[in-house]
Amino acid sequence: MFEEWILCPICRSKTRNRIREDTVLKNYPLYCPKCRQEILIEVANLKITVITEPDTQMQSR
Repeated sequence: MFEEWILCPICRSKTRNRIREDTVLKNYPLYCPKCRQEILIEVANLKITVITEPDTQMQSR
């Protein structure tokens, strides 16, 4: 079974998480200890996708 480390999408450093070929993650909060940021990702078939949330919009009065 093939495993690889998840790299931070921001700074490209190695995180503390590994994935295998059969790993499936949805809305996973990935934390990077180097850049100290948290990002939402999805993983399927060793392909990592960053989830971008739409910014909250201010309501007009």
